[in-house]
Amino acid sequence: QVQLVESGGGLVQAGGSLRLSCAASGRTFNSYTMGWFRQAPGKEREFVAATRWRGGSVYYAYYADSVKGRFTIVRDNAKNTVDLQMNSLKPEDTAVYYCAASNTITVVTSPQEYNYWGQGTQVTVSS
Repeated sequence: QVQLVESGGGLVQAGGSLRLSCAASGRTFNSYTMGWFRQAPGKEREFVAATRWRGGSVYYAYYADSVKGRFTIVRDNAKNTVDLQMNSLKPEDTAVYYCAASNTITVVTSPQEYNYWGQGTQVTVSS
C-alpha cells in the first residue's frame, strides 16, 4: 500500500512560480512510476508530468506538451518525494493538482494506469 500526500499549492500571479511536493509512504518507492495530474472545473483529469524507473539508477521524465519547458518533475528516492517545480505559470494552469503512483504502468499519461492517488492541492494562477 502506498499513501501520497501533496503540499505546496496556492495562489500566484501569472508568470510566477510554485513548487508542489508529494510525500509517499512505502518501501518500494524507487521502482514506482510517479505522476502529476491536474483537473480544472468541468474538465477531465489530465496528465502533467511523470517519472518512471527504467532500471538501475535510470529514470525517465515525461511531460505534457502544455507544460514542457516550464515545469520540472524532481524525484528524491532518499526522501520518498516527488516535486513539481512550476515556472512561468499561466491562468490556464489553474486546477487541482494530484500526485499519483503506479507499480504496473504501461502508459504513463493515462490516469487509469495509476493505482494510488493523493488528495489533491489547489493551484490558482491569477491574470
